[in-house]
Amino acid sequence: MPTLNWIGKDAVISHHKEVPFRLLKPIDKFSVGDDTGNLLVQGDNLEALKALLPYYAGQVKCIYIDPPYNTGNEGWVYNDNVNSPEMKEWLGKVVGGEAEDLSRHDKWLSMMYPRLVLLRQFLRADGIILISIDDFEAAYLKSILDEIYGRQNFIAQLVWEKGRKNDARLFSVGHEYMLVYAYSLDYLRGQGTIWREPKPGAKEIWDEYLRLRNIHGNDDETVEKALKDWYKSLPSKNPSKALSRYKHIDKYGPWRDRDISWPGGNGPRYDVIHPITKKPCKVPERGWGFATPEEMQRQIAFGLVVFREDHTKPPFRKAHLRPIPEELSETSDDEVNDSEIGLQVMPSVFYKQSQVSVKLLRKIMNEKVFENPKDHEIIVRLLRYMTRTGDLILDSFAGSGTTGHAVLQANKEDGGNRRFILVEMDSEIALNITSERLKRVAQGYTYKDQKGNKKKEEGLGGGFRYCELGATLFDADGQIREEVKYNDLAQHVHFVETRRPLPHNAKKHFPLLGASNGTAIYLLYNGILRDKKANGGNVLTRAMLQSLPKHDGPKIIYGTGCLLSEEKLRELSITFKQIPYEVKSS
Repeated sequence: MPTLNWIGKDAVISHHKEVPFRLLKPIDKFSVGDDTGNLLVQGDNLEALKALLPYYAGQVKCIYIDPPYNTGNEGWVYNDNVNSPEMKEWLGKVVGGEAEDLSRHDKWLSMMYPRLVLLRQFLRADGIILISIDDFEAAYLKSILDEIYGRQNFIAQLVWEKGRKNDARLFSVGHEYMLVYAYSLDYLRGQGTIWREPKPGAKEIWDEYLRLRNIHGNDDETVEKALKDWYKSLPSKNPSKALSRYKHIDKYGPWRDRDISWPGGNGPRYDVIHPITKKPCKVPERGWGFATPEEMQRQIAFGLVVFREDHTKPPFRKAHLRPIPEELSETSDDEVNDSEIGLQVMPSVFYKQSQVSVKLLRKIMNEKVFENPKDHEIIVRLLRYMTRTGDLILDSFAGSGTTGHAVLQANKEDGGNRRFILVEMDSEIALNITSERLKRVAQGYTYKDQKGNKKKEEGLGGGFRYCELGATLFDADGQIREEVKYNDLAQHVHFVETRRPLPHNAKKHFPLLGASNGTAIYLLYNGILRDKKANGGNVLTRAMLQSLPKHDGPKIIYGTGCLLSEEKLRELSITFKQIPYEVKSS
């Protein structure tokens, strides 16, 4: 597979391994609400990702990032501006003397590469990453994503049309892109993953159908006539009116006709007997839409195939507003999930004026505080499309906090319990914009309408924990810092041994952290490295070994000392690793 080269690539391709592990330091006075699992981290996003990795590796369902677009605008205030002093300092340290010769593209790629490598480690097996970008770096970004995530895991390049620019000299470039990659597209396919979203206006049609059912009972004909009259009464721009083809009624609800042929052509061909003429119906040019005669007959038996007047034309199939259960059994109306009504696949091109998000953020914050915020409603739509309740969403270029806002909004709309992790490098932005926006949308805020009247916007609920990056786990000499607590070191040791976060129930079994491939991992550490006493809790002795939680199989035991002989360790299948010298720092 072709790969992209640039000045500085050799220096950054493995840089993520050299980034030190840091501690996360909660700042209670900046946190909001109860601990809901949401997290806002202020600090360099590369170091923050490394600090978060032992806790969240392999747990994130969806990553959305909006990195700098690298337009060359020197006045653009953003934490990762490729021409910022912070970025120049980082490039000088990592890339070295070559940084003086880097073009804007070289700098941008050097900044993005290690971050994208670390982000991939957070994704679940069914995880996806979405990245907003414009024409300046779209081609380069896709090249390095192909390299890091695998070209076979590319899903789509979405186009977001944000409005015409009438001052353009040649073309109005008002769009940008979202590149979408899976951690493993094969895994998604193997899971039978299908993404769908409700059609606008579909829920309103279903509600009207239920109302008419309540009035007219099982009289399908009367319900059908009343539904058609309802469609006619709607304003022309009502979204339900665009779905007025769902005008027929049967026991499964509103339906419209649909082609019965095989999608793409070359479908199966067999006889389907017309119920009146008793002759085979004409076979569609592309073949039947059902793979076997038995499946066709099953669909016919349940009334989901409608025959024409005679056999000279193919029948058609019914497409219902609410998906029919696969087992084609009766279900009561109150069992229907709103999210299952009127489903459709999301297009790869969508339209939303960019000024909508600018006005909303100004309304929330009572002033203009951030250039070009992303539209949270677009992110809500994507999150509801691709994620489910309980999923974890990560944004390491948090900016104005759009992703966090979108998670809270999505949960409010569908009753979900999604959680977010946001990272923002600039301390002023993190505290005064990102955090403040999330606080206001969670708890509610006041604003002035166009007439200057004060209005109240109700809160979405939820909260978040605010953290800063603390000290590194290791000092400049590679020693574990004295302020490191047992749980900090346990998270680190478990991660470097297994590449997975420490299990939530691990505290019940300390000093046994867990097991990987049949090998148990133990950590003997009382928080004081200088404690070399045999009974101090740091040293592996026969008595300590007897007191450890049992495990039948090999063991890796970390401690500050060991009083067992090498022969005894081999006999018991124990690998002893001395703290701090054998604790890996990356």
